[in-house]
Amino acid sequence: MLQQIEAEPARPEPVVDTRRLIIALLFGAVLPLLDATIVNVAIDRLSLTFDTALSTTQWVVTGYAMAAAIAIPATGWGVARFGGRKVWMTALGVFLVGSVLCGLAWNVESLIAFRILQGIGGGMTMPVLQTVLIGAVGPEGARRAMATIGIPAVVAPVVGPAVGGLVLAHLSWRWIFFVNVPICLIALLLAATTLPRDTPTHRGSLDVKGLLLLSPALALLVYGLSVTGGPDGDTMRAMSTILAGAVLLAGFIRHALRVPAPMVDVRLFARPTFASAGALMLFAGIYFYGALILLPLYYQRVLGYSTLATGAVLGLQGIGALLARSASGGLTSRLGVRTVVLAGLGLAVLGTLPFVATHGDPNPYLLGAALVIRGAGVGIVTVLILGAAYHGIDRAQISHASSASRILLQLGAALGIALVSAVLEWQLNSIDDGNGAAAIQPAFGHTSWLLIASALAGVIPALLLPAKAATHA
Repeated sequence: MLQQIEAEPARPEPVVDTRRLIIALLFGAVLPLLDATIVNVAIDRLSLTFDTALSTTQWVVTGYAMAAAIAIPATGWGVARFGGRKVWMTALGVFLVGSVLCGLAWNVESLIAFRILQGIGGGMTMPVLQTVLIGAVGPEGARRAMATIGIPAVVAPVVGPAVGGLVLAHLSWRWIFFVNVPICLIALLLAATTLPRDTPTHRGSLDVKGLLLLSPALALLVYGLSVTGGPDGDTMRAMSTILAGAVLLAGFIRHALRVPAPMVDVRLFARPTFASAGALMLFAGIYFYGALILLPLYYQRVLGYSTLATGAVLGLQGIGALLARSASGGLTSRLGVRTVVLAGLGLAVLGTLPFVATHGDPNPYLLGAALVIRGAGVGIVTVLILGAAYHGIDRAQISHASSASRILLQLGAALGIALVSAVLEWQLNSIDDGNGAAAIQPAFGHTSWLLIASALAGVIPALLLPAKAATHA
């Protein structure tokens, strides 16, 4: 009798139609990315609508990214405890409620609060998606699966800015959040009819101590960086907050190394490939999400583009990512992950260089070509490192690998947004913008170096990636 009870969870799950599963997951995967690209086009409009400084309005984005990072640690435990299907649908439900409340917000404070709720749902979706998908195809199929599920990362930068521009040109800003509702409802319907009713792998208790150490650590680190350089920036307050976050993070690492079932298994970082992929995700979050704040503002404030024109032009990054995705598979098979990732970082840097100009009349055609090149580089790096993170990982560690990788990406996103906003705001506050766009152009040029520096920093961990493909196609 006892043997039968213990053997029950080990029964093989019903065969899953992988194609249908991927389609169902794609609808949920596109939501956070589409939302991010739409909202970032609207940052300038939201600042004007609520009559607030950029350092305050950026919390509409930073608060979301920070909440997403905080929500991720408990996701792996939730999948193991309740099953991927239940956690996935819960995440979509939270995101749906948050989107509706954001559209009903009455001031910037309420909007930020509701974006934090939305971020909790958005933060849960991607690690659950990765865990469910890799669990279905196995770690050996990770690269191909991540390339397929990476389609939203290609489509969102094309569609998102254009949708955001159209909404802001013809409708209230509230609709940049309401557009999530039909997509979310479709995703919930597909999840209910397609995702397997998986059996929880264990009934273990939640690592409460780990959660109480890691989540505040992430929040304090991002908050400390975000308050640096603002109009009311307090260096001592910022540094003390960052230090407190670092101490909590160190405490979590010490705790995770001592317990058998930590919130996130930091032992994964002993694997060179995972550690390299993780560092690259952190840097990718900085130069990708930081640009989602900087580039829309550049086109609107320096070049004088409308929100509709800005959205259309920024879609060129998505076109570059689409072209790169078509070629990356073959290149990786021939040249290996390391070489192609290094090439992608080079393209990301090359595509950002035209935006560092501090004087003169920017050439729109050169900038358009740069966006295509930049999108290609970011697209190559993101897809390949998501697959590389699962190299050599056994199935029992999939949820931990998913959580750890998404934490680093979201932390990088929050840091990128906070750093770009703080540095840009600090410079704009010291400039007399009475002379128009020419007066503020240097601020954007100097801030663009942050994006380049974060991409160049990725070269070191990229050199530690496998010379050959991380997984079999």
